[in-house]
Amino acid sequence: MSEPSLTSSASFQALETHAIEAEDWQMRSLFAADPQRFERMSLEAAGLFLDYSKNRLDGRTLELLAALARERGVEQRRDAMFAGEKINNTEHRAVLHTALRAPREAKLVVDGQDVIADVHAVLDRIKAFTNAVRSGEWLGHTGKPITDVVNIGIGGSDLGPKMACLALRPFAHPRLAMHFVSNVDGHDIEAALERLDPETTLFIVASKTFTTAETMMNAQTARRWFVERAPESALPRHFVAVSTNTEAVKDFGIDPANMFPFWDWVGGRYSVWSAIGLPVALCVGFGYFSDFLAGAHAMDEHFRSAPIEQNMPVLLGLIGFWNRQFLGCPSVTIAPYHQDLARFPAYLQQLEMESNGKRVTRDGAPVDTPTCPAIWGEPGTNGQHAYFQMLHQGTDVTPIDFIAALSPSHELRHHHTALLANCFAQSEAFMKGKTPDEVRRDLQGLPLAEIERLVPHKTFPGNRPSNTILMEYLNPASLGALIALYEHKTFVQGVLWDVNSFDQWGVELGKVLAKKIEAELAGEPQPALHDSSTNGLIARARAAI
Repeated sequence: MSEPSLTSSASFQALETHAIEAEDWQMRSLFAADPQRFERMSLEAAGLFLDYSKNRLDGRTLELLAALARERGVEQRRDAMFAGEKINNTEHRAVLHTALRAPREAKLVVDGQDVIADVHAVLDRIKAFTNAVRSGEWLGHTGKPITDVVNIGIGGSDLGPKMACLALRPFAHPRLAMHFVSNVDGHDIEAALERLDPETTLFIVASKTFTTAETMMNAQTARRWFVERAPESALPRHFVAVSTNTEAVKDFGIDPANMFPFWDWVGGRYSVWSAIGLPVALCVGFGYFSDFLAGAHAMDEHFRSAPIEQNMPVLLGLIGFWNRQFLGCPSVTIAPYHQDLARFPAYLQQLEMESNGKRVTRDGAPVDTPTCPAIWGEPGTNGQHAYFQMLHQGTDVTPIDFIAALSPSHELRHHHTALLANCFAQSEAFMKGKTPDEVRRDLQGLPLAEIERLVPHKTFPGNRPSNTILMEYLNPASLGALIALYEHKTFVQGVLWDVNSFDQWGVELGKVLAKKIEAELAGEPQPALHDSSTNGLIARARAAI
């Protein structure tokens, strides 16, 4: 049976009426009218603190959004996901990334399989392998310990591990350098290989089916590079796999004993908790990797149990929905005020845009509202000197998520004081703005005509929404909680839009066409197959090749 359309629901229609009332609200006035606004619109969970008071909403807005969440079945769909029901309806799969970070004593049986036991069996293998590599027990073919680890994957098999290894840099093993190759562009793998020694390099080939085109092309290039410099019989000491295709792994030359599996119920963009996280475990050690899983599990437990009004992922999702649907905000900026979170915006691009960048509902009907906003960002303070100009004074209103750690992992305290000052000042500036009268006061002493000429250029409209997420330290547990927070936020918004957040058919069409064009670039041209533009581009490429 089809879900009722979003816009026909009573709660949505109440929000539409309420949004008309909210059009003229100024956050300055909302703060002035409610001295307790910050206390009422902030909460803590799983080691994270969320301040959502700098959004253009009030208590009534939150009541209506909570009612919408209940009417759309957020709680029921959440419970179905945790129970292992096949909520990925287009692929007939359960969605169980949360099981990957559940403790060993948890119980979950899906289709007769003890999921938790399976997960911990793989984790035990990861622990043994990573301990061997990190301790120096695992040696290359000439008896030297591993110094470089190269992860070859793409999408979720690259973005999650790469982001996490960078974010957890202070916890990294001092001997191991981590490298990530994802792009089919040969410049990517060439730049990695030219710095490596085959005697001390370990390659991880991460592909569930062991057929992912970009990954396997890079893997074969790495294999050729290796056997040109070492005996082919040494491959098993230098290549391992994260896959489920035992035969293909064996044919490649990898010992199946060094193949770390995961499952169909793990989507790529949700897979860093699985064997896809092997580079993270190698980088920081299995103990810290366990803390990473535990941080995510703490957020899972909060998401499962907290009422909607005090549920951090639900509130983040509802506020984002309000900004997208009723304030008309086409994009969201992620502003981590922590250099080690440099790849976090890119990670969230895949998480949110691949999950909820959909135009039809779960039953195939057209969605009758805008869905996922564009996600983008860079670390502060770099972004301040690039695109913050547009955020402050541009014609589009772009909500911002500020993310910061209260304590650094370095000893340069004055740097961290300046960093936090910038983070908090920007959130205040986006909320308050600067009025024409305030500009005039600042310009006192200039000729009146010059003041009036400058006033429109120096006025900031303000009233621009933001959230601020704080943690005490950026460590494995807080990173795990942060990622899980956004996973569940994405889930909540998918339920509101009634889209399947766990398939990604949109990545397939270009791949199919690329295979055809690749054959044409390598062989005889077939101009009748394409439009005139594509034929012309193929012809120019063939001439250059």
